[in-house]
Amino acid sequence: MGTTEDLADALARDALAATKKTDDDTIIPEIDRILEASSSTMQEAFNTSMRVYVSEERARQFLNRRIKTFEDGKS
Repeated sequence: MGTTEDLADALARDALAATKKTDDDTIIPEIDRILEASSSTMQEAFNTSMRVYVSEERARQFLNRRIKTFEDGKS
């Protein structure tokens, strides 16, 4: 990745962690607004990383539920 993507990715990870730790859903949209005002390139990279991480988390939760259902059925 390039510098912009690396920085945006690190920011996305930190924003997700802060959101989970504080249970504050306003963190990510606030960061998005800050980036929008200062760098559309950084904003796009941040939003891409956010979508990737949120999508992966949802897919992982689905997969874990499916595996648990399968394992529960075998018992």
